[in-house]
Amino acid sequence: MATKKKVKFKTKRTKSKLIAFLFLSFFILLTAAALVVYGGYLYYTRDLPDFRAITGYKPKLITEVYSSDGILIAEFAAERRKLIAYENIPPQVIEAFIAIEDRRFFEHEGVDIKSIVGAMFENIQEGDWVRGASTITQQVIKNIILTPERTMSRKIKEAILAHRIENNLSKEEILYLYLNHIYLADGNYGIEAASRAYFGKPAREMTVAEAALLAGLPKKPEYYSPRKHLNRAIERQRLVLSKMEDAGFITRDERFDAVDQEIKILPRQRINNDLAPYFVEHVRRYLQDKVGVKDFINGGYTVFTTLDIELNLEAQWALRRGILDIEARHGRKVVS
Repeated sequence: MATKKKVKFKTKRTKSKLIAFLFLSFFILLTAAALVVYGGYLYYTRDLPDFRAITGYKPKLITEVYSSDGILIAEFAAERRKLIAYENIPPQVIEAFIAIEDRRFFEHEGVDIKSIVGAMFENIQEGDWVRGASTITQQVIKNIILTPERTMSRKIKEAILAHRIENNLSKEEILYLYLNHIYLADGNYGIEAASRAYFGKPAREMTVAEAALLAGLPKKPEYYSPRKHLNRAIERQRLVLSKMEDAGFITRDERFDAVDQEIKILPRQRINNDLAPYFVEHVRRYLQDKVGVKDFINGGYTVFTTLDIELNLEAQWALRRGILDIEARHGRKVVS
């Protein structure tokens, strides 16, 4: 009997030692993993740009030149962009971009793990890169602070900065940056400039159909450009409208109404050469000398000139009549 008790006692001690060993091993592995994560965090944050620079957002803007009676006669821009205040952005525009770009925008803190996992499985199933998982916050980081390169190192930095920005800016401030900075094809940046260029109206007047069309562009701006590839843009727009319905932003009837709406895209305007090209060139040189090349390129000026459109057109026509008369007297025909 004594031998049996001794064996039983040894068995208990062996189990206790095994449990202690497993617990210690788990603790060591957990500590090692934490140290690796912390080391990686220190490594990737050692040369991060100061995200606070984003609060002093000063993008390149359009410089507009007007005649004495308030007619726009010229635009100069390195990036064709006009800022719009957040409170002037209509709900349907915000909802369209959120529906297609980042449906859980108001729920995550910069990085959406749920969307990353979902995108990973979807891409594996399709055998191709059919869906990304960058949040709107990450896109702000990519477009304003970091470079657009696709490397693991940059993606990690992007995620760290996105989390920091979410802790320092409101969701509304992030949307303001995103919707004013995003490239929307054909040289247009931000929803205000794009709305005026494509639809001839300010962004606050866009319909659901027009908002959905713009929201479809960021994925591949030139590929879906409504001026170059309207059919592709419309196809993408219908996907956005479907996503808006799925998210509960619009009803089924509203989606069908938007699908039925005819989208008219304005031709690209070349106003600098339309009314007073020589005067406009004089203004450009004067302004560049006055403010300097760098400030001129960055734009954002509104210039009011003394030009009278009607008198200028009369002067142009008088000059042309004079040339025609001289050429006629010499027996030469002038092609109009």
